[in-house]
Amino acid sequence: MPGTGIYHKEFNKNRNEPVKFLQIWLFPNQRNVTPRYHQERYDTLMKPNQLTQVLSPDKDDQGVWIYQEAWFNIGKFDKGIKTDYHFKNKDNGLYVFVIKGDVKINDQILNERDGFGIWETEHVTIEAINNMEVLLMEVPMNY
Repeated sequence: MPGTGIYHKEFNKNRNEPVKFLQIWLFPNQRNVTPRYHQERYDTLMKPNQLTQVLSPDKDDQGVWIYQEAWFNIGKFDKGIKTDYHFKNKDNGLYVFVIKGDVKINDQILNERDGFGIWETEHVTIEAINNMEVLLMEVPMNY
């Protein structure tokens, strides 16, 4: 059980087709908060070759808000496109997960379903080696 009043379960509704999903858990930065559940579709909000924020600690920001100093961004980029991601908090780290395609983060090449952690920096440069989709998760390093 993830919290009071919340039941958690995953399943593949298509028994004949494989499923790929990514499950991410974060510890809240406060104790005894009321659990809540929120689900969004971001495919209609996403703009080509830009990062879209999908999670933040500010309930007035774009995306779902949580009790943690964390920011998640997702983006789909065409081959050769570069963008920079600037950390919101200098004490945070960034975990990069490649959903599809291949990407270069600073000088590190990542392929589909690779993950990569980065910390002690203020920004990273992201370059699409080919068409790709990436999830950036900026999270506290010292909890």
